[in-house]
Amino acid sequence: MSGAALTKRDQIVDELRRMIVSGEMPRGSRLPQDELAKRFNSSITPVREALRALEADALVVAEPHRGVRVAGVDFERVQATYVLRRLAESFAMRRAAIRLSPHELLQAESLLARLKESTARRDVTAMRSLNRDFHFYFYQRCGLPGLVQEIEGLWRVFPWDLLLDAPEPADISDTEHELILDAVRRSDPEAAADAMGAHLARSFLALAGRITGTDNSDPFEIHGL
Repeated sequence: MSGAALTKRDQIVDELRRMIVSGEMPRGSRLPQDELAKRFNSSITPVREALRALEADALVVAEPHRGVRVAGVDFERVQATYVLRRLAESFAMRRAAIRLSPHELLQAESLLARLKESTARRDVTAMRSLNRDFHFYFYQRCGLPGLVQEIEGLWRVFPWDLLLDAPEPADISDTEHELILDAVRRSDPEAAADAMGAHLARSFLALAGRITGTDNSDPFEIHGL
């Protein structure tokens, strides 16, 4: 938040969001305000404001006479978020691919090496953190800070918890990350954007299968033309 100290409300928002997207707080879980106030050593007001903020992000649902619970998965919203992510992140990748200095490229290679090490250890916490670091290392160098903020918002509402125990080996993502990085090494913006798009598409289809229990088409692709 631009270096400003987080308010109690913001601290609660950040921690609850982390718990939800990590799967630590399962979907459907009840969120009694008095219990949350005790947990965060807070009055009710910051808790209530935090829950309203999370409701705006569709992470929690307020039900009349029943309180607040962690939201289930709205597949249509997940589809829309994926399409927006693919548009925004592929575009950011296209711009970043020709902007990295040799030193920055070495830093990206180091990040990927650490991500691969965490995959080999099956350290889920490190994998999640380093995966985000790898993606945003490029996005933050696309030259459009406002676009990066929009991508951050899309990541905040994406159901990462459902990918934690996905059946696809995490090694697949590492291979896709290597293809992205290889395109950057070659200063090929179109290849970098295509590699990012393919990476996001594969991840979405795996997620969609978990949500629906069936095979799904890619909503980003336009068929019948």
